[in-house]
Amino acid sequence: MGFHAFTAAVFALSLSLILRGSALAHEKFDDQFNVVWSSSNNILAYDDSKEVELSLTKAGGANFQSSDYFLYGSFSVKLKLIHGESAGTVTAFYLTSFGENHDEIDFEFLGNETGEPYTLHTNLFVNGTGGREQRIKLWFDPTTDFHTYTIIWNHFQILWLVDYIPIRFYRNLEDIYPGSYPHLRPMVVSACLFDASAWATQDGTKPVKWQYAPFVVKYKNFAFEACEVQRDGSTPCDHNYRANWWEGLYYQKLDEERRDQVMWVVSKWKIYDYCYDNKRYPRAPLEPLECNYNVPWVW
Repeated sequence: MGFHAFTAAVFALSLSLILRGSALAHEKFDDQFNVVWSSSNNILAYDDSKEVELSLTKAGGANFQSSDYFLYGSFSVKLKLIHGESAGTVTAFYLTSFGENHDEIDFEFLGNETGEPYTLHTNLFVNGTGGREQRIKLWFDPTTDFHTYTIIWNHFQILWLVDYIPIRFYRNLEDIYPGSYPHLRPMVVSACLFDASAWATQDGTKPVKWQYAPFVVKYKNFAFEACEVQRDGSTPCDHNYRANWWEGLYYQKLDEERRDQVMWVVSKWKIYDYCYDNKRYPRAPLEPLECNYNVPWVW
């Protein structure tokens, strides 16, 4: 077993022990989630296997979201992506608030032509402003088996993890750059499959090929360990948030091992980073200002 496989296995074991007691484990789909939009039969939920199947046809795709709102926590799901031709499609797992100045933390999987690797697109919106995209190629085929995708959002940083390997982090720099970190607006957990022919694959040059429809993606084993926002707007960890495991020292910054993992992803698999897009940001990487604090080699 190689270095990355070993560390991922150890981290997976520790996280699985933590998440085993998730409140979602024994709930039915309708108790956890609301359907936001769906064409006929485009959401199939199997309570016995904890699996949710979304499909995309010419009639449309599907979107569902958690009934509860959260402010900080760990949010995880297993996904098996569309097999074969998937150009023009986007599968998403993300956190989002609502309104003009919404916050959002994204995993988006951009479809591909048959035989090409999937692209994983991550992004962050704060106060309604996004434009913080990064893209990587996955180092495995995400269509043949389920893989685990996790967002850990705490008072110190956001971590995006694939099979428990951190692929990206984003530090809380509110003291330096106010309005740069999501910390005020509770978010729901959302999942969707939709037609994004205009931009998803090769900058929109490869639209959905409807002759291959229906396109099917499978979600299962949702696991949320988080601060649920109450009806009065309070959360159970307003005052004692440091007692939550996702706020612990291990998740407040990257240690040497996880810094090496992020650098491995950056060096081998990253294909786009907004911090180095000189067309959008002529002074990159000096601006956007948060970029200089969100690279692993500065730790």
